[in-house]
Amino acid sequence: MTPPVASAFTEQPLPSWRRAVLKVGSSLLAADGGGLSPRFALGLAQFVSANVQQGREVVIVSSGAVAAGRAILPRHVEADAALAARQALAALGQAQLIGLWQRFFERPVAQVLLTHDDLRNRRRYLNARATLNELLALGALPVVNENDTVSVDELKLGDNDNLAAIVAALVDADVLFIATDIDGLFTADPRRDPAAQPLNQVVELTDAVMAMAGGSGSAVGTGGMRTKLEAARRAGAAGIDTVLFNGRDGEVVRALAQGRLFGTRVHAGQNKLAARKYWLRNAPLADGAICVDAGAATALVSKGASLLPGGITAVSGGFRRGDMVEVHGSDGAVLAKGVSQYAAVDIARIAGHHTRDIHTVLGYHYGHSVIHRDDLVLL
Repeated sequence: MTPPVASAFTEQPLPSWRRAVLKVGSSLLAADGGGLSPRFALGLAQFVSANVQQGREVVIVSSGAVAAGRAILPRHVEADAALAARQALAALGQAQLIGLWQRFFERPVAQVLLTHDDLRNRRRYLNARATLNELLALGALPVVNENDTVSVDELKLGDNDNLAAIVAALVDADVLFIATDIDGLFTADPRRDPAAQPLNQVVELTDAVMAMAGGSGSAVGTGGMRTKLEAARRAGAAGIDTVLFNGRDGEVVRALAQGRLFGTRVHAGQNKLAARKYWLRNAPLADGAICVDAGAATALVSKGASLLPGGITAVSGGFRRGDMVEVHGSDGAVLAKGVSQYAAVDIARIAGHHTRDIHTVLGYHYGHSVIHRDDLVLL
């Protein structure tokens, strides 16, 4: 018999998932005397390992570099120190942070440092996605953090919650897990209002629900419940559910590994496919188009295939890798639009070639497809 969990939240099943992003904040990693502590990280690592053993994939978005750096800097730096000093702390603490996670796993842990600018720029976005997907395919555990040593606004805002939501969309995750230091979302801050009631599920993130979020509850963390709800809203726009739970409660974390949630589930409101296709249909087009032969047109329209270079007959315009372009049939009709993995100048060189020849022709390659089926919508 499964032992009961002492929680203000009632048990509910987790949404079905194959790939997830787990966001872990500084309040779960920082030691009381400075530096990092494995106290709560161990349980979260066991949650990750249990799911990986079941064939699932997890990307960790982890804060804690500044807290780690503060413990090893020769002189004490206050939490509200100047930005440059905090960036120095982050640089010192990154190795400590990755070392903390590596100690829990037999598989290799890969450090991935990103800024929001990396993810706003479409070409860098595609490069980041390709790298993370390759790391997962290799069996590594990606640990993502903001590149705090070079970012400015991001570090000042402490926006790793929203970074986690962006990463969840980046890797096409099914769910975003946010480990926090309280049990979930309440109607008010439970540490200040004893009448606050737990919210097991949030179907829609209305203004009233957003107003329930308080500020940061930790001296080492910079994000509060509001940034977590903002992250849930961002993830929901990509069709991804968000789960908020208490990462300090060992029983709650163990239950989570069994598919049992004691916390708040924020529903996306639409599925991932619908969200993705909506974005693809409405994203602005770059100048230019790709023309394909009858065989490629049939594969795209009837078989849901990716666009390969062998079926391309011509390319026009000066678009770049990551731009949204139209795909035309041999009669000039618009068949589809999608995100091109290659620039127009490169497509002109590989058009008509087999995928295995891409590297030989260009000297590099970004994958076998010119437009992947996940980045393409029929018109």
